[in-house]
Amino acid sequence: MALLLDKVARRQAGIVTYGLAPPKQDTAPHELASIAARQVARIAALELDGVVVYDLQDEQDRTTEPRPFPFLPTIDPASWAHTQLGVLTVPRIVYRCVRGDSAASFCAWLEGLRAQAHPLCVLVGSPSTRAPGTLALDEAYALARSHAPELVIGGIAIAERHARRFQEHERILAKTRAGCRFFVTQAVYDVTSTKSLLSDYALACEERGERPVPIILTFAPCGSTKTLAFMKWLGIELPRWLDNDLRHAADPLAASVRLCERIFTEAWEYACEKGVPLGVNVESVSIRKAEIEAATELLVRLRRVMAV
Repeated sequence: MALLLDKVARRQAGIVTYGLAPPKQDTAPHELASIAARQVARIAALELDGVVVYDLQDEQDRTTEPRPFPFLPTIDPASWAHTQLGVLTVPRIVYRCVRGDSAASFCAWLEGLRAQAHPLCVLVGSPSTRAPGTLALDEAYALARSHAPELVIGGIAIAERHARRFQEHERILAKTRAGCRFFVTQAVYDVTSTKSLLSDYALACEERGERPVPIILTFAPCGSTKTLAFMKWLGIELPRWLDNDLRHAADPLAASVRLCERIFTEAWEYACEKGVPLGVNVESVSIRKAEIEAATELLVRLRRVMAV
C-alpha cells in the first residue's frame, strides 16, 4: 500500500495499475463470488501498484451516436473494491462520478471511503449539463478537501481533448490546485495527441516552477470490430492509419497489443525527456476472455518498457 502512496507523494514515474469494472447489479450472488475469485486471482498474479475500479455510466447524453452495447448498471465500485475484492493487498483506486450526487450523498460516500485504510479515488464530473441540485466537479473537490483531507484524489485527463482545444494541460493544473495528486487518462491510441499534452504540461509546470504530478496512461487491447466500435463510442480516437491497421490485421488483438506497446514506448521516452512522471494503467473494455488475457500480457510488456 505504501509504495503507491509514496510514488504519488514523491511524484515518481513507473506507477502500474490494472483497471476493471464491477459486475452488473443483476448478477446472481453465486456468480458474483465466481467473478470476484477470478479477478482476485488475475490481479494477484500481476505485479501492481494498484487496481482501478471504474464507475460506469450510461453516457447517452454525451453523444447522439447509438450505444453499441446496452448499458446495465453495475455494483457500486467502492463496495466491490473494498468488500468483494477486500482480500487483495494492493491499493484500490475507486472512481466516483459525481454527476448524480448532492452534497449530502457525496459526503456520505466520503465517510464510507474514509473507513478504508489509505483511501484513493478518482472523481469524475458530468460530460454534459448536470441536473439542478447535483454537484459540479469543483464542488466535489472542495467537499473532499474539507470532509476527507486524508483522501488521495486523482483526476481524469483526455489527450484527444487537448488535440482539439489545447487546454487539457490547464485542466490538469487547475485540478492539481483543487487537490488532485495524480491523473489517469482515457485509453490512448494517438501518440501525437499524448505527446502534445505532455509537452504543454511540462512547459506550463516549468513556467510556474512546479513539479509535474504522475500521469497514468491507460491502454486497452482491441480484438474485434465490435470492440473497436465501442471504443470509438466511448470517445477513444484512433488515427486513420491505426484504425486501418486494426481493421485489416489478420490478428487484430495481437496487432493492437503491439501497437499499444509501440505507442507507450514513444510516450515513455518523450515523458522521460520532459521530466513528466508517467505511469501505465491497462484495462479491457471487452468481457471476452481473449481480450482480458491480452490486457494482462500488455501490462507485462509495458512494465518491461519502464523496467520497474
